[in-house]
Parts: sequence; structure tokens; C-alpha cells
Amino acid sequence: MKDFNGKVLFLDRADINTDEIIPAKYLTEISKSALQPYLLEDLKLANFSLEDLKGKSIILTRENFGCGSSREHAPWALEVNGINLVIAENFARIFKQNMFNCGMMAVELSKEKIDEIFKTFNGKETTIETDIANGKLIIKSSDTNIEVDFSVSEFDKSLVEAGGWINYADKNY
Repeated sequence: MKDFNGKVLFLDRADINTDEIIPAKYLTEISKSALQPYLLEDLKLANFSLEDLKGKSIILTRENFGCGSSREHAPWALEVNGINLVIAENFARIFKQNMFNCGMMAVELSKEKIDEIFKTFNGKETTIETDIANGKLIIKSSDTNIEVDFSVSEFDKSLVEAGGWINYADKNY
């Protein structure tokens, strides 16, 4: 199972699409590692630079993350950069399932909870510890800690625990 703990990258924007996650011009690459330097290359967001990615392993964002073209390359580009957890109000359906199929987590929280987390933690060095078994996120900065409940389906949890669809299928079919 992948690691779902670490430092948070705050992307305060809705509708971040798969072309912004990994530009289409790189879809001819034949390995996940070849995608690594291009993650979020075309993201248009005030006060964001690719340097902001360094050392981050979790993304917190707004609604409709992963919209646009359906492609596994988007989760792969996140994964190869050490980002195994994305937290958003909601996700494009295919992107969300591709995350779980890759053994990664796509956690949905209410708009109110996302707003609260942004208000409390944005601009601070923030880490999250993920307790998958109990459906809890422990969000911490130097001066504040909060615990947030989340849920994922039992099947998606099984995919995550197995490390993705291929490992799950090997064990169960």
C-alpha cells in the first residue's frame, strides 16, 4: 500500500483538468517516470510555481478535479511525483476511479469542510496523516490540529490496500 501521509500542496481553484495535470503533448511517453517533470506544467494559478511541488505528497483543491479527457496519465503523473492523495469537493468520475485503480486515494469532502481547511491552513506548512481504516484525516500545522472524517467505498478501499487494480485482480481472480 502506498503512503498517504505528508505535506500538503494547496491548489485553490476548481476545475483543474487532466491537461493541466499532465499536458497532452507528453502522452506519447512510454514510462511513468518520463511524465515526472511535467506535472502541473500548464496550471494557471496565481502564486503557483512548479517549485511549490517540491516535498509535497498531498493535494488539497476545490471541485471537479481531474475533469477533461479521461486518461490514466494524470494519476500516473501524480504518482511518479510522490502524490498519492488528492482531497477535493468532488472529482471527475473517470479520474477518481483511475486514482483508485492505481492504488491512490481521491477523498471527497464537503465544500464547507474544504473552505474551513483552506481558511485554517493555507499559507502554513501543513501535513496530513491518513487513517484509512477509520476514515480520518489528521491535519496539522505548527499551531493547529484538526481531525476530519471521510469515507470511500469498501471496493475502492480494497483497491487502495492492494496497491491498485492489477494487484487486487491478482489476489482475487
